[in-house]
Amino acid sequence: MHGFQLTFFTQQSRKHDGLPLGEWLLQEAHKLGIRGATLMTATQGFGHDGNLHSAHFFELSDQSIEITMALSQADIELMFTRLREEEINVFFVKTPIEYGMSGEI
Repeated sequence: MHGFQLTFFTQQSRKHDGLPLGEWLLQEAHKLGIRGATLMTATQGFGHDGNLHSAHFFELSDQSIEITMALSQADIELMFTRLREEEINVFFVKTPIEYGMSGEI
């Protein structure tokens, strides 16, 4: 199948609707019927503001978070419609991909 890899980048401290934004994105993807998403935490990262974000032993709120999904064009449209409805502004990378299950090759 052909579609897109959609990856969001944020920090653990960002919240939406009472949840960390990464968790909210996972839950919304699930509610929209998207077939899979992965949330990964990073040791360090920096964004457009140039500030270094990292996980500290006692404080994880500044930890960098990445949420990755493999989506069809229809799923991409559902996800971005939902982000617009919720007025969420989050950095993303959208890359064309081919995807499937190895048993189907």
